[in-house]
Amino acid sequence: MVDIILDTVFDSLKLLPFLFIAFLIIELIEHKYENKTNTLIKNSGKFGPVVGSLLGLFPQCGFSVFATNLYITRLITMGSLVAIYLATSDEMLPVMLSGGMKWQVILISLGIKFVIGIITGVIIDLIIKGDNKPVYEICDHEHCHCHKDHGVIKSSLIHTLKIFIFIFVFSFIINTSFYYFGEDFLSKILLKNNIFGSFLTSLIGLIPNCGASVLLTELYINNTITYGSMMAGLLTGAGVGLAILVKNNKPFKNTLFILLVIYLVGALSGLIINLIY
Repeated sequence: MVDIILDTVFDSLKLLPFLFIAFLIIELIEHKYENKTNTLIKNSGKFGPVVGSLLGLFPQCGFSVFATNLYITRLITMGSLVAIYLATSDEMLPVMLSGGMKWQVILISLGIKFVIGIITGVIIDLIIKGDNKPVYEICDHEHCHCHKDHGVIKSSLIHTLKIFIFIFVFSFIINTSFYYFGEDFLSKILLKNNIFGSFLTSLIGLIPNCGASVLLTELYINNTITYGSMMAGLLTGAGVGLAILVKNNKPFKNTLFILLVIYLVGALSGLIINLIY
């Protein structure tokens, strides 16, 4: 057990400088362009799915929450919201970068999320009409303005520490499972050698917490799940925005429809990737 703890500590500590640099860049860009980004998505009109899918690729703090609030007030369409959810990378990008994943894989992953987000969003907006009548007040208190409250450096440190803890905890669980049960045991639970594993990881992605994207990315880096299964979960992993949607959006059947759409798109996309990759 001591060896497991030490290995987990050393492996996690190696990621700290990369995580901090990644979050520092993200915070600087977000601090400079947040207002422009919010205005752009508000005024995107029929191009909402394209704009939303593009902006969703960047792991902005609370962007999925902001988009959810815009949908709750019906300032953007359902297609735009779904495109943002599917494209949102949450903490995927910093973890991939700090984990030493090849840049080709990172770009392909972002490209897949971008394309699937646009296609799904456009189809939804073509099918569903009259879903843009303002009905609720926006929940500004749900927004995440970390850099405004703490400053760019402090906010970057907070994000780094938070994700470091997630990585440490998940790495410890994975390493312990490997040691006591073997890699095959964990892979069987997550259906690594089953093309339908994406249906399980897509469900994990729906957990409204950045820990879901961290866990899925770490599992792939450790060769515990397939690339398709990882992508299935990352497509559905829209972070805290999903919790705000369930809490504040009405009618509830509308919320269930959105959750079902992103789950099925994620699971089926992962299934297709597993078949061809």
